[in-house]
Amino acid sequence: MEVGFPAASQPDFDFVRWLIEDNQIPDDVTIQVLVQARDELIERTYESLIGARRAIVHVYNSTSPVQREKVFGLEKQGIIDIAVKGARKVQSEASKYPQTEWVFQYSPESFSGTETDFAVEVCNAVIGVWQPTVDNKAIINLPATVESAMPNVFADQVEWFCDHVNQREAVTISIHTHNDRGCGVAAAEMALLAGADRIEGTLLGNGERTGNMDIVTMAMNMYSQGIDPQLDISIADDIIATVEACTSIKTHPRHPWVGELVYTAFSGSHQDAIRKCLAVQQDDEAWDVAYLPIDPQDLGRNYQSVIRVNSQSGKGGASYLLEQAMGITLPRWMQIELAQPIQKASEMSAGELDTADIVKVFRNEFMPTTGHYSLAGYQVDKQGGEYHIQASINDGEQMLLIHGHGTGAISAFANAMHKATGTDIQVVQFDEQALGEGSDASAMAFIQANIRGQRFTAAAQDTDTLSAGLSAILITVNKAMIDSYAVA
Repeated sequence: MEVGFPAASQPDFDFVRWLIEDNQIPDDVTIQVLVQARDELIERTYESLIGARRAIVHVYNSTSPVQREKVFGLEKQGIIDIAVKGARKVQSEASKYPQTEWVFQYSPESFSGTETDFAVEVCNAVIGVWQPTVDNKAIINLPATVESAMPNVFADQVEWFCDHVNQREAVTISIHTHNDRGCGVAAAEMALLAGADRIEGTLLGNGERTGNMDIVTMAMNMYSQGIDPQLDISIADDIIATVEACTSIKTHPRHPWVGELVYTAFSGSHQDAIRKCLAVQQDDEAWDVAYLPIDPQDLGRNYQSVIRVNSQSGKGGASYLLEQAMGITLPRWMQIELAQPIQKASEMSAGELDTADIVKVFRNEFMPTTGHYSLAGYQVDKQGGEYHIQASINDGEQMLLIHGHGTGAISAFANAMHKATGTDIQVVQFDEQALGEGSDASAMAFIQANIRGQRFTAAAQDTDTLSAGLSAILITVNKAMIDSYAVA
């Protein structure tokens, strides 16, 4: 883990000293520090590392033509001399502190802008100084300091380098990509395929200009392909919080893999597909859900945040959130009925509806607690193939005792209401569902009735399906009465 540039500033130096003196470095973490190939800076760097158990000293100098010619005014040999002198100084300073296990790293800065054969020549000169072995490897880091070519071009450079560098078996080839062209992660992946052994990056891509290769995205890309990145990605939200606190930079809500909205579907067809896939996805199966490349729960996210409802959403999203909140499974015809009031509520709010909003819309629209009629009690008998019902109905002023018969209890109740009030109720749709088990069990009923040529939809919950069904019928009658008042 690169912890600073201790020779560049006193705060960086003090930070490295604090890490070491206060035992802030876990046993399985090796710190890395960066330093230019200058004697006085290398000396200062080693002073900052006194007492470290293990450390990587990363020395670099620029090698590209534009740096050679316009910044340093040197020929190629002058650049090689700087690298060799720096490598020797790194080696000699390390010998002064034998209690620390040292690892040497060299970067030909702007490698991607350097002639690849010259980059090999410079690095071979450094390797010649350090004389690494298979058991004590040196790190040669190949930076795309400014991303200026397509990822496949960078990968070709890395592959050629790997094929021509000296003592390849004693060298760890590292890569360090930037994101100037938006391809930092892609270039890193291509370079690994081209033969690199190690990658450098930053959390969420924070870094100079457009930033560095994003370690989180890279790790998630590997994870999604079945490769263990050896990083704990389940704490993505903690990573985001820490980076935002340290940098004061907010993470874009559509940041790959970990942004707030990346597992969110607003499209109605997407929501419907996700809902159907989740319904059949088994815990012991390979993840295979439409529009969700991985299980959001692997990153500490929940399915509720997957589906967000606005005016563009269809029936599937709202139904899914309602089902999760209330434990009910809406019949398809009820999902269709729910879509319109949800869209209306979303348009009125000019934004999203959360789960609580959706539950509120559903209850207000289909389960109103006020109305002209309410069920007080009932008794059902079956005589032959016909059902007979006697029910007590409260109309707000008095208790009505009604009687009716039919081929089922629901039709018998509709017949009783017709005889008592003159309201003709034709049941068009009826579904029921048990909720829970044991003493806490209850039931839901969903009904659509044709009353005076119009269809009214209702739902009710009670201790059993029949009680819920009768209450739902009364809600449709109440809604029809309200509608007739509005027309009048």
